[in-house]
Amino acid sequence: MRIISYNVNGIRAAMKKGFTDWLATDPADIICLQETKANKDDVPYDQIEALGYQTYWFSAQKKGYSGVAIFTRIKPDQVVYGNKIEQSDAEGRVIRADFGDITLINAYFPSGTSGDERQTYKYQWLDEFFVYVQKLRKTRPKLIVTGDYNIAHTEIDIHDPKGNKKSSGFLPEERAWMDKFLSNEWIDSFRQLNPDTTGAYSWWSQRFPSVRLQNKGWRIDYISITSPLQQQLKKAAIYPDVKHSDHCPIYMELALK
Repeated sequence: MRIISYNVNGIRAAMKKGFTDWLATDPADIICLQETKANKDDVPYDQIEALGYQTYWFSAQKKGYSGVAIFTRIKPDQVVYGNKIEQSDAEGRVIRADFGDITLINAYFPSGTSGDERQTYKYQWLDEFFVYVQKLRKTRPKLIVTGDYNIAHTEIDIHDPKGNKKSSGFLPEERAWMDKFLSNEWIDSFRQLNPDTTGAYSWWSQRFPSVRLQNKGWRIDYISITSPLQQQLKKAAIYPDVKHSDHCPIYMELALK
């Protein structure tokens, strides 16, 4: 099972930059997108489905905002739209697909960069999401959580930890949430296989074009798995040279028993 997570920062914009051509190269069996910023009917999705993917979309109520989608060549047993938490669902932040005994959750975690109100909501969302996944794993122990977490966990996940210690996305409270999450038998797939790798980032600010060229980035996109899947983890990678967005795709491969 080859999985990619990718914040496309607008699927329509990404398609204009060659996203569909990249998809035709067969990068994964399952593609999890965040920040689609579109309803399915607003997108030429037939181009994607022509490549053999079934597409499932969960969009925000607000047009041009947030939204998640799963494109898959493996037929899911069921797809669940949202996590039954009102504001999160209104913002189109969570979609779930079950494949046999494996459950995949694709999530777009809130950003707190626009101010105190959204930062406060980010903390609320994190707490609610943690309760949601911990409850779910009681009946679905083999869980995968893909997505843009909007948190750089440790100092090696960000190019300038000292300069960003007061920046949303690298605040002590956010990093503490990641500590809690991972200490509850969740595994950061990339770090599991690349524990000491530096300069491995998945997002670069668009404010200054040179930032990506100089690789002054943040690793804020993750594919996490619960401990029952640890022995099936085969590969994890980041693809910084794929450029349809201010993020890049991240990859994980599981052996299926």
